[in-house]
Amino acid sequence: MAVESGVELAAQRQQLADAAEALGLALTTQQLDVLLAYMGWLQKWNRVYNLTALRDPSEMLTHHLIDSLSAVAPLRRHLAARQAAALAGGEPVPLTDPRVLDVGSGGGLPGVVLAICLPDVSVTCVDTVNKKAAFIQQVAAALRLPNLKGLHARVETVQGGFDVVTSRAFASLRDFTTWSRPALEPGGVWMAMKGKHPAQELAELSADVSVFHVEQLQVPGLDAERCMVWMRPQV
Repeated sequence: MAVESGVELAAQRQQLADAAEALGLALTTQQLDVLLAYMGWLQKWNRVYNLTALRDPSEMLTHHLIDSLSAVAPLRRHLAARQAAALAGGEPVPLTDPRVLDVGSGGGLPGVVLAICLPDVSVTCVDTVNKKAAFIQQVAAALRLPNLKGLHARVETVQGGFDVVTSRAFASLRDFTTWSRPALEPGGVWMAMKGKHPAQELAELSADVSVFHVEQLQVPGLDAERCMVWMRPQV
């Protein structure tokens, strides 16, 4: 991996800080540094393990880091709302230790970004490719992220315990919800990151999956459509 100059790193850091601010995220200096360090690890391992098709640092910054950052505020709002409902007696189980499963995480997107930005949330990144799960474990150790874990497994084998199951460009909504349903905790939801509004995929969802929100996402510096599809099992 080519060593980037201090000027390039400073420019990346400023771009990341500006994007975080535009997304309504009050990230600390340390969190910004850890995000950039993660991107450095992604670039380094990518040369050998092909974690992502992108190679250019500027594209990785916008298409991976900042794109994944757009999921932080929606996830935080959902967890806060569920916690408020639990305190008011409207949820079956109080949400004391929120757990997120990132399905088909690959190089850790958005899972690693979520773990960095939300230190009180436990994030597990599952992938069927062992080297990708190993990369997540390496990142968790190197960047000192005790709330991050890499898991080598098929998502169909992951049983329960997760309040939110998320994915980014993983599979169709029908396959995503079908395969990951056993991983959901009672009261848990799916949070799927998509590009354009997936009307056809929504129409093909199983009848026992309820879509309760489709949220448009604005990604700073990325001229592309993005949305978040929120779903839960039909009771």
